[in-house]
This record gives sequence, C-alpha cells and structure tokens, in this order.
Amino acid sequence: MQTAQTWQDTSRAALPGIALCSAVAALGFLAEQTEKALFGRAWFESLVMAILIGALIRTFIGLHPRFEAGVKVSAKLLLEIAIVLLGASISISAIGDAGPALVAGVAASVFVAVLSSYTIGRMLKLEHRLALLVACGNSICGNSAIVAVAPVIKARAEDVAASIAFTAALGILVVLLLPLGQHATGMSAERYGILSGMTVYAVPQVLAATAPVGLLSMQTGTLVKLIRVMMLAPVIFCIGLLGDCSAERTQTARRIEWAKIIPWFIIGFIAMMALRSAGMISDQALGPVETLATALTIVSMAALGLSVDMRTILSSGGRVLATGTISLGLLVGISFALLHLLGIR
Repeated sequence: MQTAQTWQDTSRAALPGIALCSAVAALGFLAEQTEKALFGRAWFESLVMAILIGALIRTFIGLHPRFEAGVKVSAKLLLEIAIVLLGASISISAIGDAGPALVAGVAASVFVAVLSSYTIGRMLKLEHRLALLVACGNSICGNSAIVAVAPVIKARAEDVAASIAFTAALGILVVLLLPLGQHATGMSAERYGILSGMTVYAVPQVLAATAPVGLLSMQTGTLVKLIRVMMLAPVIFCIGLLGDCSAERTQTARRIEWAKIIPWFIIGFIAMMALRSAGMISDQALGPVETLATALTIVSMAALGLSVDMRTILSSGGRVLATGTISLGLLVGISFALLHLLGIR
C-alpha cells in the first residue's frame, strides 16, 4: 500500500513538468511546420527546435522547482520507451538481403569511425563522455545514437544537447552538399547511395540526399543506413562492457553488471525488432508505433533542453564543432575506402 501511495505521489509531482515538456514539444513541432510552410522544407526538425526552445527557457527564464521532477522523468523514462518503440521500424530480413560483404564492411566501418572520432575528440580536449557522444552520433545515426548512448554512459544534459545541436547542423550541411558532389563527379546511383547511407545521419536525410539521383540510389542508401542503425546495439554493448571492465578494477573484482551494459530499453529495442522481423507487428500497427515513438522523443528532447543552460554549451561549442567536422571528413574517407574494397564504381 505504501509503495502504491509513493508511486502516486511521484506521478503527481511529475505531472507539471511533463505538461511543460509536452508544451515545449508542441512548440517545436509548430516551428517545424512553420518552416515547411515558409520555405517548402524544414531545415531544423522539431526534435532540434524542442531542444532549442527548452534551452532558451531554462537560460533566460529559469525553471521553477515544481517542474524539475517531471522534466527528469521526461528526459529519461519517456526517452527509453521511445527507443524501445523505434525497434519496431527495423526488420532483420532487410539486413540479410544486402549481402555479407556489404554488411560486414559497413559494420567494420562503423567501429573504425567510432574509435577514430572518439580519438579526435579527446585530442581536441573534449571530455570523455562528450567525445563519445559526438563519435557515436557521427558514426552511427546522429541524434538517435546520441540519445540512446547518453543514459548508458550517464552523460550530462549539456553534453547531449551540445552533441545534438552540432550534429543537426552538420547533418543539414551534408544533405545539401552531397547531391552537388554527385552531379559534379557523375557518380553511379549505387555508389552514391552507399556513400549517402554511410555519411548522412538520419534516415529522412538519406532520402532527401538520394531522391534527386533516383530510386536505386534511395533504396541502396536506405539499406546501408539501416545497417548502420543496426550497429547501435553492438556499439552500446561494447561501451558498457569497456566501462564495466575499466582498468581501475582488479581482476578479481571485475564482474560484468549486465543491467548496466545492456539497459532494459536496449533489450526492448532488440525484442521489438525481432517481433517486427517475425511478422508479429503488422504494417498497419507500424505507423502509430512510429508516431508515438517520435512524439515521445520530441517530448524527451524538450526536457533535455529545459535541463540545459546554453552558456555551458557555448563554452565548448568550438571544440565540438571541430570534432564533428573532422570526424565527418574522416567518415567520408572511410566510405570511399569501403567502396574501393567492394569494387563498386
């Protein structure tokens, strides 16, 4: 009885903050729709706009203590639920159709890119967690990778917001420049599709970058991007394993804490992916599931913004941008190396 009462009190205390986060998320969505109405496309997605609006509120207005509990719930629990739901959008069968050489090449490239990007971040004096967030965002799937890795490494809200902000900016730049590069070089549709899937951060951005080149490029780019997204779970597993088996522990004290290495939401993500692959999640149900996942993610990002003082982000912004830019250039080089190894012209 006492436990139930405690849960009710906690839920009641969280409601104002959840409501505030939802309102900020709605403003972010409205801002995205306004962009589309004015410019014909959204340069900044509602997810990024929600972070920005929330951060502006926190920086210039402040956050009343009554909202703190709900903001914390929205930033953590709602985000974890969203990650689980996103697993339903991925089918294992699509990965198998790509061929072992391409799958293995993309997987190896992701690990090389993560390690290289992390090293660059540390050389530029980024703190360990921030360097890891930038590396995963750059190498795997942008914002989705950042928000999935953040709770595993216990990243600060400022680090997550900084990583997402600059990843979003670089992502837009890549989408704009890639089609120009294809037009200038006359790259084949298949080659360009693989390059786009390897370098563009988000699936919608892959579609935007490849659509001008044609259907084959879109299909190839989306498939390669899907393989990169699939690498999120193994990368998180390795990060958790390395963190658990740090050099500070003695050999006898090293005990793998599986709950920390593989958080419940990653297990749920894999389970949803398996259900989708087994045909237990219908195409009709997939739309509402993806919509709910997107909505929860935007609310979580609003909470993230409400946890951040922008002055803290700006203090490390130059190093984050430099790390992301150099890492992106390195990722392009890795992509061309993969194309050469696969013999795709």
